[in-house]
Amino acid sequence: MLDFSIDRRSGIPYYVQVRQVLQEHLETGTWQPGEQLPSEPELCRLFGVSRPVIRQALNELTQRGLVTRAKGKGTFAAPPKITEALVQKLTGFYQDMVEQGYTPTARVLRQEAIPAGRQVAERLKIPVGTPVVVIERLRFVQDEPIQLVTTYIPRDACPALLEVDLTRRSLYAFLEAECGIMIARGRRTVEAVAANEYEAEMLQVKKGAPLILLDSVSYLSDGTPIEYYHALHRGDRTRFEVELVRVREPGDRQALVEQHFDPQVVNQGVVLVPPSRSGRGKGASGKAKS
Repeated sequence: MLDFSIDRRSGIPYYVQVRQVLQEHLETGTWQPGEQLPSEPELCRLFGVSRPVIRQALNELTQRGLVTRAKGKGTFAAPPKITEALVQKLTGFYQDMVEQGYTPTARVLRQEAIPAGRQVAERLKIPVGTPVVVIERLRFVQDEPIQLVTTYIPRDACPALLEVDLTRRSLYAFLEAECGIMIARGRRTVEAVAANEYEAEMLQVKKGAPLILLDSVSYLSDGTPIEYYHALHRGDRTRFEVELVRVREPGDRQALVEQHFDPQVVNQGVVLVPPSRSGRGKGASGKAKS
């Protein structure tokens, strides 16, 4: 028999206890993805609490991406979040998904040569106006939009990029096989942003929904920047995994740095961006500063 008990003598608010109990049931598989949870009145009866308590608990579960709620239909167990290791190792989204047993696909929204604007030129260390190939893709996992990404690569480095079909193909694999481009290292930043109208439409979320922005520059072994991209990931369906190791720095000062990265590159740590300054321009719509 399922346990829906809470401790009425505890100082922990009822809604927190209800959320914890429901979360434990969700994480242990009491309800499978897509399966409907008991109705609000039924949960009130099971826990012996008021409806506002149940609603607050369900709202928190929704915010954590553990359930989805449909007006007039009920509350349903959400599919597990997709784990990506993009922050700690130089794999692409495609390879990350394949390694987890998914079959990722993409809808190519834009694929053309354009003159590099100031921001792209700065990232790639090329003169403003240098031709670059811009590729904007909406990427799906199990037919669900997960990532909206815009990539910039100097055109002369791989002219064939203008013709390749990336609907079901890894960009990194193509660069290696067809253009002899081997990415040696990269620098990536992660930032939480709110979806604008275009991004919300593409990713099928509400305007203002939380997104995870990954901004990245990739380099060749000689230090030449070869790729710049900014990728928006759905916050309700994505989480990033980072492995850390403890190292001793000069002067016996200890710090945590990401494994697989050169400490000289990642030593900057976490940077807090003031509310008035966001590095993403207008997003990944192709209308961003480029």
